[in-house]
Amino acid sequence: MVDFNEDMAAFHGQTLLDQAEYVNEAISYILSLYHDPRRTRRDPALPDPSAVVLIGHSMGGIVARTTLTMANYQANSVNSIITMSAPHAKPPVSFDSDIVHTYKQINDYWREAYSQTWANNNPLWHVTLISIAGGARDTVVPSDYTSISSLVPETHGFTVFTSSIPDVWIGMDHLSITWCDQFRKSIIKSLFEIIDARRPTQTKPRAERMRALKRWYLTGLEAVAERTLAQKEPNTLLTLEDNANTILAQGQRLILRQLGERHGPDVRLLPIPPQGVSGKKFTLLTDQTLSSQGNVEVLFCSVFPLNNGRSNVFSMNLDFSGGTVGSTRLACKSAPEDVIHLPASTRTSKNPFDPVPPFSYLQYDLEGLAEHQFVAIVDKANVPTKGFVIAEFSDSSDSMIRAKVGLGSLLSAGLKMRLPANRPMLTEVKIPALHSSLLDYRLKITHHTQKDQKAEIFAPLLRQSIADPHESKFFVNVNEVNVNLHGMAPFMPSPLREQAASGGVSFQLWTDPSTGSTVDVSLQVDIAGSLGELVMRYRTVFAAFPLLVVALVLRKQFQVYDETGYFIPFTDGLDRAIRSSLPLLLVAMSLLASSLATSKALPQSDDPFHWRTNSTETPLDFTKNDLLLGSQDAFFWFLVPIFGIISVGVCVLVNYIVLLLVNIFSMIYGAVHSKSGYIRREDRGNLPIFNSPTPRRRVIHTAILLILVSTIIPYQFAYMVACIVQLATSVRAQWHAKETRSTPHINFGNYAHSILILMLWILPINVLVLLVWAHNLVVHWFMPFSSHHNVLSIMPFLLLVETMTSGAMIPRINNRYVQSQLVSQSAPTNHTNSHSLNHITSMIFFAIATYSAVYGVTYAYLLHHLANILAAWFVGIYLVGNNFSPRRLWRIIDGDELPSEPGSSRHVKKKP
Repeated sequence: MVDFNEDMAAFHGQTLLDQAEYVNEAISYILSLYHDPRRTRRDPALPDPSAVVLIGHSMGGIVARTTLTMANYQANSVNSIITMSAPHAKPPVSFDSDIVHTYKQINDYWREAYSQTWANNNPLWHVTLISIAGGARDTVVPSDYTSISSLVPETHGFTVFTSSIPDVWIGMDHLSITWCDQFRKSIIKSLFEIIDARRPTQTKPRAERMRALKRWYLTGLEAVAERTLAQKEPNTLLTLEDNANTILAQGQRLILRQLGERHGPDVRLLPIPPQGVSGKKFTLLTDQTLSSQGNVEVLFCSVFPLNNGRSNVFSMNLDFSGGTVGSTRLACKSAPEDVIHLPASTRTSKNPFDPVPPFSYLQYDLEGLAEHQFVAIVDKANVPTKGFVIAEFSDSSDSMIRAKVGLGSLLSAGLKMRLPANRPMLTEVKIPALHSSLLDYRLKITHHTQKDQKAEIFAPLLRQSIADPHESKFFVNVNEVNVNLHGMAPFMPSPLREQAASGGVSFQLWTDPSTGSTVDVSLQVDIAGSLGELVMRYRTVFAAFPLLVVALVLRKQFQVYDETGYFIPFTDGLDRAIRSSLPLLLVAMSLLASSLATSKALPQSDDPFHWRTNSTETPLDFTKNDLLLGSQDAFFWFLVPIFGIISVGVCVLVNYIVLLLVNIFSMIYGAVHSKSGYIRREDRGNLPIFNSPTPRRRVIHTAILLILVSTIIPYQFAYMVACIVQLATSVRAQWHAKETRSTPHINFGNYAHSILILMLWILPINVLVLLVWAHNLVVHWFMPFSSHHNVLSIMPFLLLVETMTSGAMIPRINNRYVQSQLVSQSAPTNHTNSHSLNHITSMIFFAIATYSAVYGVTYAYLLHHLANILAAWFVGIYLVGNNFSPRRLWRIIDGDELPSEPGSSRHVKKKP
């Protein structure tokens, strides 16, 4: 086991690569141990291992996949990977550029490998990848992200949920998936089945591994589940008395409410319908173990001629003829591997994972029984024994219901249907419109009992399932259940097989067909649960969308400032933005969301992927869901204005919280500062905004911090320092504005506060990498941080913050001197250039707002760089407005120039 001391690889791409490199070194070392000639305990007849099986939890699963892409990977040293709650499809958060780029490189490598036409060109041809998800209980990593449908074909891997795994049948949170007992046992048993110590790879061939893993992890009810009956040879000779009473009529249902009623072994034969009848299938449900040692055995038989002379080839002979002359011999075979475990459902059942023996279930399409004539149910109980068996051949017209209802109708009126009293044991309801993971539903099942109704053999059992990923949920003794799914989720890359994601939800309901009662099924949208799903899937939206609001507010503040010379407060700017630009931008984003949802999947006949030939060279765009809402479903266009309204409320809340903190700190600052003197009434309005360090000291502070960024600390640490300094600047500006009540002080106070709000919304994007650095500092402080030392990523912020510590208000763009200086440095002076410079600030803010909405979730790290460009523009305005030149910078460093800020004066504080 490799333990990385809880390294936060999800937040830092370089940490992920370092871990993968280490895992490869560990694998090489482990394999080298088997080449030690002093090794004596291992059987010399067995080959030396050349490969290992990797099991990874959370980001450990991503590290396992990354090992195969590293330069130090030993070819074919990994052939099986099992991951638990691992976000394969996309990074959990996109605040770090390295993690986003690393994910892209890894996923591109895997897709490119499986796009090769020939197996010899595919370095991952022998690799199987199984992704196991915990489901809705996992609130750390959305289980949608565990899907590998966009990475590997079905021949090499699949995604399954723990609620689907037989005898587990429960969803798990992010940590319990590592220690859940029944789940661990399933993992261990599956590993034992795929291991083959006689091969150098230590595992069975890929196809056999996939069959074994599907048998252990899938319910057996999936379309991809394989049946072994056709590959079996007859192994049982069944001899019966020539009595027609043992053969049921064609289409008759077999119901045994008790075993051993005839006080001895008994056989019932169900004739198999003739081939050519489409849609028929055989189903059998019992609470007994279906095996040769149990009380019930199911055999699939054909008539065996009396004069064949081959009775000695059968390993088992079951003679129920009683020695009579007129007897029938049947050549039969059983397939215990095809038995499906279902949770036991009785009137006392509460959970599918209750520690009780499960039900046994068999299901075959009629085509799978083409070689046989009868299904023999053998009751081996010698005395009356508690137990039941229900077997029948049902038609799809009776057992399959496809609900033709749209998502809008489901939201408005729901879905209601009544199952007739003469229904089959299994009824399947397919609802293609239920494919979105953003909505929860409430399903209610009502039984209409009759006065003379027979006792119920078993309680209703419900299975909710989707095909891709393989997610099944079982509900025992079902009356009312909450329905949530992991189907089409926002920001997910397109699956390699588009049609796999369009099947919707299937509900399979097993009910006792002998009761003769009708069943009502109703489905309604769960509003409260759907809100929870929106928060879970779109929680990172609220790190990006509020920046749209903040950018538009600052844009309005600067427009008013350039026109009037008064920098309005943040709340006034928000009010003006709500009345002008914000609604227009939200409408535009809503229209964009609707237009992005117009893409259609290719018809199945035009499918260019041809996975069965392992060719994936297609123009499939895996990034088409990166924009805006991250969904191709036009139904959810209204989420854009909803998120906009919520973001406005969040910005208002954050603004007042910051104002409260600034006021508290300014009161403390004022209490300390007032001890040194007071401001005379006649001096108010003539003082500098506040005393500040000399320009030389500010330059030295900035230079030292930039040197540390380039060598030791990441720029995220410097950004946090800048936020603290800006908070201190806002506190001082707030106090001086209250004391002087002059327009310059109020302008600077509002300006400093708005810049602080902007920086605080950028701070979460930098905090995660900062946490990784701090964690590394604590765990292995002697190792240098190997990324995020780009000085240009933080220099504009530092220069802007250091400039504002002097109390210097940013010059107005329409100031004639500033415009003349800006224009003279870029082009010959003319009115056109002068007019266009007024809009540069607005354009930058508008770009930040637009990017926050369109790409803010998928590429959130770029928001820092866009704000950094804005800071650089502000610094440029400051420098030009102060007539800055390299000669003046040198004089400042030499200490020959005293601080001189715009609006400064020789008036100083007077002491009493």
